[in-house]
Amino acid sequence: MFRNVFTATALSSVILFSAGCSANDDNQDAKDKPKEHQSHNSGKTASNDSTKENSSSSDDQHKAVTASAHPSSIEVLVNKSNLLPDNYEPADLVYPNVPFIFKDKIEKRMMRKEAAQALEKMFQAAKADGMELAGVSAYRSHTRQVAVFNSYVKKDGIAKAKTYSAVPGTSEHETGLAIDVGTLDGKCAAQDCFGQTPESAWLAKHAGDYGFIIRYPQGKENITGYKYEAWHIRYVGVKISKEIAARGITLEEYYNSVPVSK
Repeated sequence: MFRNVFTATALSSVILFSAGCSANDDNQDAKDKPKEHQSHNSGKTASNDSTKENSSSSDDQHKAVTASAHPSSIEVLVNKSNLLPDNYEPADLVYPNVPFIFKDKIEKRMMRKEAAQALEKMFQAAKADGMELAGVSAYRSHTRQVAVFNSYVKKDGIAKAKTYSAVPGTSEHETGLAIDVGTLDGKCAAQDCFGQTPESAWLAKHAGDYGFIIRYPQGKENITGYKYEAWHIRYVGVKISKEIAARGITLEEYYNSVPVSK
C-alpha cells in the first residue's frame, strides 16, 4: 500500500488535518457517489494507548484500544485522530454469506471473519422478522480509500471532499469491521432516506444483539465528528455493543475519549 498516490493538494491537507471514516466513500463502485452527502466535522480526539480493561458500566474504566498500537483488535478505536498504521491490512478477510446490492465478488464485499459471521446471524434474524437487509460496502483497502478520496478531491476540492469522504488511514472500512447496509432493492443506499425505513429501525434496535453498533448515531456529531449515518455499522463484539446500546453512547464515550470539536 502506497501513500504516494495522493494528489499534492490532498497530501498537504492530510498533513494539516486529521479526518474520519465515511460510509459514503465507496459508492463509486455500486452507483458510487450517494445522492446525499453527509457533512463530517473536523477536529481532534484524544485516547489512551493501553488495552481496554474488561469492566462493566463506568466509562472511565474502559481503556481505548488505539489503531496505532492495536490495529487488529476487534475493539479498536479508529477515528479522526486514531489512524491505522500505513501498512495495515486485515489478515482474516472473508466473504460473508449475505446479499449485497451488487453481484460482483470484489473487495468491498469482504469483512473480517468474526464480523462476517456475526453479520450472517444478524441478517438471518432480520429476514425472519420480514426485513430484507443487504450489504452496500464493507472492507476497503487503503489503496482503494486513497483512490476514492482523491477522486472527490479532484471533483470538489479538498475542503468540500473532506465533508463527506474519509482521509485514508482514518476509515473504519479499512479495518474490515465496518459495513454500510441498506435495503435489498438498493434504494437509499448510503443516503439519509435509509434512516426512515423499517429496516433502519430494526437495525437500530437489534444491531447490539449481534455485536454491532450504529457508529455515528444521531445527535452525537460533536463527539464522533460525523453526521448521523443510519447505515454505517461497526462490529465491536456483543459485550461492548450491548453496553453502548443500553447507555445510548458512542464508541468514543465508551472509551471516555475527548469529544471531537468542530
